[in-house]
Amino acid sequence: MLRWDDMKLNSIVEYLDGYLGIKGFPDFDGAENGLQVSGCEEVERVYTAVDASEEVIGRVKEKGPGILLVHHGLFWGAGRSLTGPLFRKVSTLIEGEVALYASHLPLDAHIDVGNCAVLARACDLKPEGRFGDALGTEIGWWCDVELEITELAEVVGRVVGGKPRLVAGGPETTKKVAIVTGSVGNMVRQASECDVDTLITGEGSHPNYHEALEFGINVIYAGHYATETWGVKALGLHLAERFGLGVEFVDAPTGF
Repeated sequence: MLRWDDMKLNSIVEYLDGYLGIKGFPDFDGAENGLQVSGCEEVERVYTAVDASEEVIGRVKEKGPGILLVHHGLFWGAGRSLTGPLFRKVSTLIEGEVALYASHLPLDAHIDVGNCAVLARACDLKPEGRFGDALGTEIGWWCDVELEITELAEVVGRVVGGKPRLVAGGPETTKKVAIVTGSVGNMVRQASECDVDTLITGEGSHPNYHEALEFGINVIYAGHYATETWGVKALGLHLAERFGLGVEFVDAPTGF
């Protein structure tokens, strides 16, 4: 049985830090993983969202005190001045007694509640091995999947609730499919080096189109936001069950 102390913010943060393995986990742009704002001492409710946007924070404040778990936090590297939108967001969190906890690459990579793993399972794909090096750590998964590429794109679309963009640079029938949510980065090139013929991801850039064709890789772009709701939702449910708290996902899609 959980003790009352387990509802304390510091107890929940300590549990999250260990469960997600954030200590020493490399990340981009100096992303600060972990507790970013101590808005409360005791946690009564868990809120989850992809982004710590002003819209999300304002909506959470209206719902009541708790802890907000996000994938994209407020602080990315040192030297940020507490002015403008950042000041308003921090002030709103404190006024609303809402703590903010962020997990970027650790949440992408997690074996159970990670964006990549949960999205794979939602698409009825079985993760077989790790894929996608990001700063020395593999954050994605590859799966053995034999499907027509158009059929796989339809499956992904049904799961994320939208129509993905398909760049059909690879074979018509897939064999080895990799998943890396969010931004594709250099994953197309990595796919070509790992015998992956199809990559499911969020969004790409102009050069990625030519890379897909030239390296012979199918790429299914399902949306940055749409592919990264999965981790925070799963983490929120896990935390709520572990500590006996209510949980709510705050949906604020961006269209990207």
